[in-house]
Amino acid sequence: MLKKGIIGIYCGLALFLMSFSVQQGTSFSNTNTQNQPIALNWQVLGNISNSVRVMANYGATIKESFHGKKITISGYIIPVDSKSYVLSKNVYSHCFFCSTNAGIETVMGIQFKGKTPRLKTDTYVTLEGTFFYNDTNKDDWTFSVHEAVIVSKK
Repeated sequence: MLKKGIIGIYCGLALFLMSFSVQQGTSFSNTNTQNQPIALNWQVLGNISNSVRVMANYGATIKESFHGKKITISGYIIPVDSKSYVLSKNVYSHCFFCSTNAGIETVMGIQFKGKTPRLKTDTYVTLEGTFFYNDTNKDDWTFSVHEAVIVSKK
């Protein structure tokens, strides 16, 4: 009789626990988050830039962490010439080109997906695209976002 009682309690507990099912479409795997862009910010880029100066081999770590990955980042639009822009941590009057307090970690080159839109100076935008870290070509931006799409604009 004791065995039947234990088996009954075990089966009842099993049925009770099975009633808490995972919602359909919910997964415990990390596959869905791999397609989500990484929210990158200027503080992280500043830390990367400082680390690059201290550790010569840190470029490999940057490439492993961010290079070629989909990101989102927000900043101010600064025109470079009549056809291209950079994304800046600061507004034009305090940007890398005009201020002594701003370094290379405060600007990011932009290559838009498709036709380059017309944008006003100091427009605050959030971009989504692929992050690239340049450690070989001194005539190009250290950080850039390729295939960029404007997600929001203020």
